[in-house]
Amino acid sequence: MSLIDPGAPDLLAGLDEQQRLAAETLLGPVCILAGAGTGKTRAITHRIAHGVQTGAYAPNRVLALTFTARAAGELRTRLRGLGAGGVAARTFHAAALSQLNYFWPTIAGGLPPRVLPGKAGVLAQASERLKLRLDKAALRDVAGEIEWRKVSGLTLDAYERSAHSRPLPGGLGASAMVSLHHAYETLKDEQRRIDFEDVLLVMAGMLDAEPAVADEVRGQYRFFVVDEYQDVSPLQQRLLELWLGPRTDLCVVGDASQTIYSFAGATSEYLLGFGGRYDDATVVRLENNHRSTGSVLDLANRLMRGRPGALELHPATPADRGEPPVVTEHANDRAEADAVAAEVAEQLAAGIPADRVAVLYRVNAQSAALEQAFSARGIATRVLGSSRFFDHPAVQRAMLELRSVSQTPRREPLFQSVSDVLQSAGWTLEPPKAGPAERERWELLNAIVELADAAPDGTTLRGFVDELFERQQAQHEPAIAAVTLATLHSAKGLEWDAVHLIGLSEGLLPIVHARGFDAIDEERRLLYVGITRARRQLGLSWSASPGSDDTPGPGRRRAPSRFLDELRSGIPGAASRSAR
Repeated sequence: MSLIDPGAPDLLAGLDEQQRLAAETLLGPVCILAGAGTGKTRAITHRIAHGVQTGAYAPNRVLALTFTARAAGELRTRLRGLGAGGVAARTFHAAALSQLNYFWPTIAGGLPPRVLPGKAGVLAQASERLKLRLDKAALRDVAGEIEWRKVSGLTLDAYERSAHSRPLPGGLGASAMVSLHHAYETLKDEQRRIDFEDVLLVMAGMLDAEPAVADEVRGQYRFFVVDEYQDVSPLQQRLLELWLGPRTDLCVVGDASQTIYSFAGATSEYLLGFGGRYDDATVVRLENNHRSTGSVLDLANRLMRGRPGALELHPATPADRGEPPVVTEHANDRAEADAVAAEVAEQLAAGIPADRVAVLYRVNAQSAALEQAFSARGIATRVLGSSRFFDHPAVQRAMLELRSVSQTPRREPLFQSVSDVLQSAGWTLEPPKAGPAERERWELLNAIVELADAAPDGTTLRGFVDELFERQQAQHEPAIAAVTLATLHSAKGLEWDAVHLIGLSEGLLPIVHARGFDAIDEERRLLYVGITRARRQLGLSWSASPGSDDTPGPGRRRAPSRFLDELRSGIPGAASRSAR
């Protein structure tokens, strides 16, 4: 007998066959191998909501885990829309920190240690204590080395044994690096502070050592879902196993071809070895791509074919081949940036919205020439990962004003209420023709207006403002009407109608410091992530010279990326196209 209300919506109606199989498999160990664009988030959110709707899950007994606040916010938004708003969707760190703050007074007594906002300050003090001279870039690299040690589950003694065989940052030898780690930990203890990795370590230690803590946590959460499981580190895997205990109601979803954080301790071994750890595991493959055209997918498949865990992507609409990707060579970086800006201008003139166009690159430094080229053409750009939407003063002022106005009930439609308030903050129906700073402010305010315009009928101003502040807490940012400039790492999980991949030359992709098969293969996966961000149009380009005033030495030339050479034969006419 079904427990579903006959009048309830059929949550599985819009899923394809593979997604539906994943959503209907509610109990026991489940591994969903989900290729790029195959609707993994749709599958797991509908799976959770279906479990709640059928009574298989009590909402407060489900914990959905992911790796970024943005992804967790997206999960919460989708689950709420599917009637499963009572399900907790958090990052590993947020879940662990909540538990740590709850149990610390009982287990350790007093208030828990404060979490460092970053490692740089304490590391600078530690380097001064050791009389080491490290600049900001070196301190960032050392912070990354500390994070790698901790998420890899290495004690300081174990790290000391491995440090001699690792490429260490800042020109430091193994002995100096180990001393710096020791000094950093000592300073943290003196200041009664912990870092983000310590949150996981301390919580894992508490669960392992205190049966009462483990029993209470396992009594709270019975069903676990882990998104982006290919990015899990040994420390996160250990914590997950402690949360689970002897139970096996675990669903993981991931794609080994999108493992791009190995340098930070992530490994796809847990994803690929899931079936070996659980004999009764159900493994579901999502390979029907609902995002990209056949031409884009052909390129992605060609790049990854034969790699461990690689999935063969098939277009959900086979007849939609789309435009073939284009490969272009340029004389230098500036010419490449100018040409990409010109091509994007044509795409915008053809009707593609600016927020559906992205230019992706390997390192942050590549954005400077692009920003200059787009600014010269009057095209608004947004550098992903620079200043966050909700941190902008204009957005913060607008939200405070909206909150103030929302305290009084209003009868007019939501759009009118919001637009009236934001007009007093400088928003107008038409974008200004002034400089880039004023245009940026207008775009930010207009994003809030568009959210109001897209809100469900009957949404009150008070409800809309509450949703805005929830978005702020989760860093679930709205789309801005500007072309996105982003590194390949920051583009993961996103998609655009038109994508331009630049800098596909040796030394940039693969990056110059990538040595050995594993490091080069990670660079391959980065390119795969970039290719699969494109829905309909994809351009790939490289330049033969840096072409800047500070180029060391005359006649310096680059070679095209080895990956580009592999792909050219799959792109009609690509081998001969040049813009030089």
